[in-house]
Parts: sequence; C-alpha cells; structure tokens
Amino acid sequence: MADEEHAMPQTKSETKSYSGSCHCGAVSYDVALDLSGAIKCNCSICSRLGAVWAFAPRSALTLKSGNRELTDYQFGKKRLRHRRCTTCGIETFAEGTMPDGTATVGINLRCIDGMDVDKLPARPFDGRSL
Repeated sequence: MADEEHAMPQTKSETKSYSGSCHCGAVSYDVALDLSGAIKCNCSICSRLGAVWAFAPRSALTLKSGNRELTDYQFGKKRLRHRRCTTCGIETFAEGTMPDGTATVGINLRCIDGMDVDKLPARPFDGRSL
C-alpha cells in the first residue's frame, strides 16, 4: 500500500487517563494515552488477538493489581514482552523499548474500560514484514 493509505486522519493529539483490566480483573491498571496513534498490527499474534494498540512511555502505566498474575510471552525477535494474566489469559499490554532505549508500553485498547475500539481511527501497521 502507498504511504497515503496508511496515513492517519488529521486528529488533535491529546493524552488522557484511562483505566483497564484483563477479563477476570486480576490485572488492572491506569494509563495516560494519546489515542491518535492507535494501530492495528497484522503480525501473527495481533491478528489472532484482534488487538488495537496505543503506545506510551512505560512511566505512563501504573499497575494497580496483578503483578504476580502476569506472565510473559515472547516470540520472533523477542523485542516485546507480551504480558498476560495467568488466570484468564488476556494480554492487557506489552512492554518493550524504543530504538533510543526508552522503555515503552503498548496497551491493548480492547482492555480499556468502556472503549469502543471500532470507532477509533486506528491505522494499519505491517508487523508481518518485521
């Protein structure tokens, strides 16, 4: 696809606070996110999850509960730690680092309380090619 097809509609960037959790509620968190950069990745795991992602500095995430219930899953180049609840299996977020070394977190927006991700202008991301 041409770059124009991947371009986000012009939206105002704005960081807001959100709360989220896994299905069973064992893992819960607050996070400050700007949803204007939301993506739908086509890699093997994201395609199966149906996840829609927004990224933020790791410091923007405050884990309220569930640190002991979290487990990691890594695959491929192992650049991301996919964090899953050991009780219900839901991946609420992933942790990694930016090319400059900054710790980052990807939030599975389907785990944000009350969010209708189908109404977000999420852009496609070609994770299969990485």
